[in-house]
Amino acid sequence: MATTPETPQVYSPSAEFVAAANMKGHAEVARQAELDLPGFWGARAAEFEWFKPWDNVLDESNKPFYKWFVGGKVNIVYNCLDRHIKTWRRNKLALIWEGEKGEVRTFSYHALNREVCKFANVLRSMGVKKGDRVTIYMGRVPELPMAMLACAKIGAVHSVVYGGFSVEALHGRIDDSQSHVVITCDGGYMNGKIVELKRIVDEALKRCATVENVVVVKRTGHEVPMESGRDFWYHDLLNLPMARASTSETEVMDAEDPLYLLYTSGTTGKPKAILHTHGGYMVGVATTLKWVFDVKEEDRWWCTADPGWVTGHSYLVYGPLLLGATSFMYEGAPTFPYPNRWWSMIEKYGITLLYTAPTAIRGLMRFGEAWPNRHDLSSLRLLGSVGEPINPEAWRWYHRVIGKERCPIMDTWWQTETGMFAITPLPTMDLKPGSAARPFPGMEADVYTEAGTSAAVGEEGFLVLKRPWPAMLRTLYKDPQRYQDQYWSKYPGVYFTGDSARKDADGYFWIIGRVDDVIKVSGYRLGTAEIESALVSHPAVAEAAAIGLPHEVKGSAIYTYVMLRTNYEPSEALAEELKAHVGHEVGPIAKPEKVSFVPSLPKTRSGKIMRRVLKARAQGLPEGDLSTLEE
Repeated sequence: MATTPETPQVYSPSAEFVAAANMKGHAEVARQAELDLPGFWGARAAEFEWFKPWDNVLDESNKPFYKWFVGGKVNIVYNCLDRHIKTWRRNKLALIWEGEKGEVRTFSYHALNREVCKFANVLRSMGVKKGDRVTIYMGRVPELPMAMLACAKIGAVHSVVYGGFSVEALHGRIDDSQSHVVITCDGGYMNGKIVELKRIVDEALKRCATVENVVVVKRTGHEVPMESGRDFWYHDLLNLPMARASTSETEVMDAEDPLYLLYTSGTTGKPKAILHTHGGYMVGVATTLKWVFDVKEEDRWWCTADPGWVTGHSYLVYGPLLLGATSFMYEGAPTFPYPNRWWSMIEKYGITLLYTAPTAIRGLMRFGEAWPNRHDLSSLRLLGSVGEPINPEAWRWYHRVIGKERCPIMDTWWQTETGMFAITPLPTMDLKPGSAARPFPGMEADVYTEAGTSAAVGEEGFLVLKRPWPAMLRTLYKDPQRYQDQYWSKYPGVYFTGDSARKDADGYFWIIGRVDDVIKVSGYRLGTAEIESALVSHPAVAEAAAIGLPHEVKGSAIYTYVMLRTNYEPSEALAEELKAHVGHEVGPIAKPEKVSFVPSLPKTRSGKIMRRVLKARAQGLPEGDLSTLEE
């Protein structure tokens, strides 16, 4: 993970880049935001269209349940689509999509709005109304963002579940959200193979009493079961008279009305649902994308994230559309059929802004420089990184080989909870490989000691955010107490991120990694409890512990320690069976790198597994204070 080198190399942007940037004088802007936070964010919000202006930018009367743009009436989709089709942008490309098999589909703002309106009419005809939850479980196809936008347009709350999650994970999320409608595909393509999305939905729905309708997008065309009266083909629905109207009224929403739920692994076995709202989220994601990635009308933006994760929500779907940008979206794997797939598409479509994960960069580094060097990447002018700290070696390769030493790299730190970039460079700032730079204007971050005081320069501590921000989560769905306990109780009045960090003498932040029981694999958050619960559900397992250890490509890999029940013996075959079991219960991304059989697990006297001890032992590091261990 990134640490502060004694003498980090500093990369400065060119004078030409600074002169043309959307946001100049970041120090002065940050100072203004510090002096007048409501005035700063109010000015950003005024760039959008509101059905009714807000009465109060920020309501702090019920901390930590902050409210933004109180009294304002808005709908994020109105600002993503409706307002653009009243201008010359109606004929501008909103979305370019390429399938893994090479198919290409394009949508102008006019065409995208038409598709969203038609599907919104379908959802309304199914009885979906303001406040209802709709679960979306799809591959990376254009209908996924269309479904999200259609839900938001009519005031429904979408819950997108990553298409790599298993039956159990999907069932739990549908059940918790009490969705009446599920939107899926017959299947999706990944690495040349079909992902059986519809069959996974069918299995999950065997125990979901609330679901009344399933809408199925035909992507692969392979045969899937369709239950009469429940399952409907997307294309059939869009051909019905109720959907043919090319317009659909956009619901007037309160700024604080829910926009979406996004389930993320926590420190208990049950994933928690982060709740984001229309108004503040809209202002936060649009402002950060415009300033950090310097988005201009002529740009072609590619965020490689899946919409099943927050990066896809904020910076593949909503952020670019709010700015009237042209986005590129790719269905499949970065190395299929060859390791130049991404580079060939950058050349083909003239991508100017690329935002991806360190895992992807490290994975593509392994194939060498010849693959990217076969392609003309001169259209690129800015690069970005998201998901986990990027190690300096990968940063320099990305800068030199992909950016040809011309493109600044925006190494962004943020979370599902923050909704928007929180600590990030701006393209006019000096850059240090491995550092996320400084808080975005209006944000205030610090590194705290255990006692709650600011850590010394270079000292590792807990990363905290000290002021509210507009795109922040409002609560945990149906669990406000857990929201307070998890994020606001360690240091009262201060948001606890769950990450450790250091700060250098220039005020640059160096993010180190998670301090709680969450493992980041390829930038995806997985709770240790969810993995351990999956292991213990196997008849051979009595107890289990999961930890994350450094991995050259994934950032972290899952290592598990298993105590077997009587009458079961350790074996390589059983280890493989347990790996597959976790993959089935949680999803392939959660499959452990290694399963170790142990006679006991280190525990406190209260019975809590000491994962830090397991992690230290695995890495050959000092185990620290063991006074609280049971033995």
